[in-house]
Amino acid sequence: MNVNAISEIVSGFFIIVGTIFSLLSAFGLIRLPDIYTRSHAATKSVTLGVLCTLFGTFLYFWMTDGFISIRLLLGIFFVFLTAPVAGHLICRAAYRTNVPLTKESVQDDLKEVLKKGN
Repeated sequence: MNVNAISEIVSGFFIIVGTIFSLLSAFGLIRLPDIYTRSHAATKSVTLGVLCTLFGTFLYFWMTDGFISIRLLLGIFFVFLTAPVAGHLICRAAYRTNVPLTKESVQDDLKEVLKKGN
């Protein structure tokens, strides 16, 4: 086996794993009941899916062509940095504007904390 075949297998593995995570996240966005759980599905698994896909692409170009793409590295960095923060802020804004939790939710830890702050 030559280096190109190994790099194709490794990068293909990361790209397929990223695709599976993104697909599972899409199912989570459709099936989950409220904004808080949907945001969890959107930020955690989509972030991991996009990172795996970008990392697989980065590995492929690096191992086959010897090309290090700064754009891919910046994409990995900014997705890793911004997606979880955006999801957290969206959930925080939804909670502070009194978007209700689903009926299946059994615990609301922030309710008492926000009452003390007011």
